Amino acid sequence: MTDDQAITPQAIAATEQLIRPFIRHTPMLDADLADFSLAPHRVAFKLEFLQHSGSFKARGAFTNLLTRTVPAAGVVAASGGNHGAAVAYAAQRLGVRATIFVPKVTSPAKIERIRGYGAELIVGGERYADALAASETFVRTSDALPIHAYDQPETLLGQGTVGLEIEAERPQGDTGIDTLLVAVGGGGLIGGVAAWFAGRIKIVAVEPQAAPTLHRALEAGHPVDAEAGGIAADSLAPKQVGRLMFPIAQAFVAQSILVSDAEIQTAQRKLWDVLRIVAEPGGAAAFAALLSGRYRPAPNERIAVVLCGANTTAVHFD
Repeated sequence: MTDDQAITPQAIAATEQLIRPFIRHTPMLDADLADFSLAPHRVAFKLEFLQHSGSFKARGAFTNLLTRTVPAAGVVAASGGNHGAAVAYAAQRLGVRATIFVPKVTSPAKIERIRGYGAELIVGGERYADALAASETFVRTSDALPIHAYDQPETLLGQGTVGLEIEAERPQGDTGIDTLLVAVGGGGLIGGVAAWFAGRIKIVAVEPQAAPTLHRALEAGHPVDAEAGGIAADSLAPKQVGRLMFPIAQAFVAQSILVSDAEIQTAQRKLWDVLRIVAEPGGAAAFAALLSGRYRPAPNERIAVVLCGANTTAVHFD
């Protein structure tokens, strides 16, 4: 697989069968926006933070390890945290050596997970791009297999299985969904999900104002460097959106919405207050678009939101 043409619904369906024994089919939860002090409107949450390693990233990690030849040197990944935890988990499960590079902004919760899965962890640099550069140097000297967090066909195929599961839970017709809100960092999740639905529903991208990678790329017509900061910098702040997913986004992402750090934090608090869901900033970003009113559903529009990660130190049991 070498280009975006390989990221098809048929390939995603085959991938789901392959990784099914290793991942969780995460549930969906129905709620009403009235519970969040908004106008009454039904909303469905895809609880992907319940996935192994605490985020959707386990899907792409297992797809890479199960479909590519892993050398004796093992695998290497650069990550803001969630991808590294997922690769470390999958490697541990499959008996593969893993080396993970993360930047200094990575959440302590994610660092703890990576170490807990037995991977060799190297922390350095200020942002994801720094960790990626360090991992590429390591690949040249070690012959380890690199597993990219989002700009890799296998990664996109694995993340696309989130869309397959959503449609299995909410099949097209009276019980289906019209619009799906998805948080974006490098674009692996939204690229895979958009490829699965292939225009059959409306896909809305949600990004932090401090890290508008897809938003800037759509404006420019190609991936460009964007700001990489904000509260979700350890999960939604690469330098550029992925080049493999970008044509998919151009074809199938209906719009891009930017939300502020304060709006993301409010979404985190509301998810806890109303549903007792603990989401990390990147995991709550998509819901922030609804809660803030930046996305206003039409009457009878059937809305779903992916809550994609929960690796946070927000809750302590002391």
